[in-house]
Amino acid sequence: MAYVIAYDIGTTAVKTCLFSVEKNITLLASAGRGYGLYILENGGAEQDTEEWWSALCATTKELFTKTGIQPSQIAGISFCSQMQGLVLVDKDGIPVRRPMSYMDQRAKAEIKKGMKFGIQVAGVNVFRLLKSISINCAASTSVKDPLWKYKWVENHEPELFSRVHRWLDVKEYLILRCTGRCIMTEDSAFSTMLYDTRRGKEGWSKTLCRMFGIRMEHLPEIIKSTDKAGVLTERAASELGLVQGTPVFGGGGDASLIGIGAGCAAPGATHIYSGTSGWVSTVTDCQTVDPVTEIAAIVGARHGRFNYFAEMETAGKCFEWVKDHLALDEIGIYLKKVHVAEGAEAVNTSLYDYLTQTVERAAPGAGGVIFTPWLHGNRCPFEDPDSAGIFFNIKLETGKTELIRAVLEGVCYHLRWMLESEERNVRTSGTIRFAGGGALSAVTSQILADITGRTIEVVANPQNVGAVGAAAVICVGLGIIGSLDEVETLIPAVQTFVPDLQKKAVYDKIYTVFKKLYKSNKANFAALNS
Repeated sequence: MAYVIAYDIGTTAVKTCLFSVEKNITLLASAGRGYGLYILENGGAEQDTEEWWSALCATTKELFTKTGIQPSQIAGISFCSQMQGLVLVDKDGIPVRRPMSYMDQRAKAEIKKGMKFGIQVAGVNVFRLLKSISINCAASTSVKDPLWKYKWVENHEPELFSRVHRWLDVKEYLILRCTGRCIMTEDSAFSTMLYDTRRGKEGWSKTLCRMFGIRMEHLPEIIKSTDKAGVLTERAASELGLVQGTPVFGGGGDASLIGIGAGCAAPGATHIYSGTSGWVSTVTDCQTVDPVTEIAAIVGARHGRFNYFAEMETAGKCFEWVKDHLALDEIGIYLKKVHVAEGAEAVNTSLYDYLTQTVERAAPGAGGVIFTPWLHGNRCPFEDPDSAGIFFNIKLETGKTELIRAVLEGVCYHLRWMLESEERNVRTSGTIRFAGGGALSAVTSQILADITGRTIEVVANPQNVGAVGAAAVICVGLGIIGSLDEVETLIPAVQTFVPDLQKKAVYDKIYTVFKKLYKSNKANFAALNS
């Protein structure tokens, strides 16, 4: 029996999980803490490293108050983390500025100068597009990519930029805080769009760095997700409540490990995730890219496997918006004098329980009301930071219940749009694993099945699958299991949702209109938001 700790570093909270590993990976205890996401008027989205670290320390110590396990029994720790952040640190490992979240979209001038000029295909320079694809098998076509954040800091904050020693992502900063070592796992390196996928751990591309004006001395050493990044320093161990020398493994990004934790490791397996953001991902054994729909096969945690990945910026975040701005008071969100939408896990638990009781009062299709879930722009199948949310087709008889259902359905329509976009290049699976906080709701799962026409499976504790994936990485690193492929048989589905074809017919009609709303309003979004 071995015990490991996995940190699931989300956009707005950390979930810290203690697992036992023997024949199965079993969750023994978990603890969560929230932290800030600071949205700025200029399109910025920032976070605070001290808030991350404080949350890790508090939740780690809390685990030991819930179990009889001792810190000396922990065999290793690792991370599943939000990706495409930008954490710039000086030579002492201290951030030179607040981290820029993956949601940050300030660098419009930088991407225009660096990628969106001259002869273009799908809105980007054809020569740079082809060069990027030939090396990276993807291209930096989104204003939210970390490459453009880096250039934004260089252009707008030169004094801070002059202090930069290393460019890190979110979990890489936390690994530095734990071990004193600057590294970057292969999947994080790939997400910079400066990684030569043909070269593995030696993969920083001099050609791409030169083309985009990146200082290679800022780029850290690359390791595999299952490699040991280092061991806990005396200071880090003391602050976390662990033992000095505990192994720390590379881990992976949420896009890499959530699928593994949901049991999708084999080529052709598709999973859908709905947390703060949302995505559709299909495992492949080769790389492909579709610049038209902004979908690429990204490097995964398992060497030689890739995730054909389509992302939307706001999925569960739309329900947080519902909680804050739509659901309060009139429909009685206060139950038994306890606010069902407060606390670190509220959006993933109590709010979904409440939606189960509320949303079912409205008929499928929400009375014809359509919601577009682009509350912070969108990335796929169109990239437009100016796009925004819409309630379309409201009538006198429309009430809040219909509006809330429309939000739920709107997220699922967009997930279907991304699923069908993936079908342009890969074969997705007929049965799809659904993970994240959204999968806690049977109502959401059934609506997703009805809208997509696919059978939806949900595993136990779907909100913790990222941590399960990180635990699997530790197990491989320690030699407890041979490879990440072995995790798949250990994670069975506990719920299955079969599509209702009569309801799907209702949704199909609305979905046709949903897809037209962006094209019809693209110029209006630009006029108001650019």
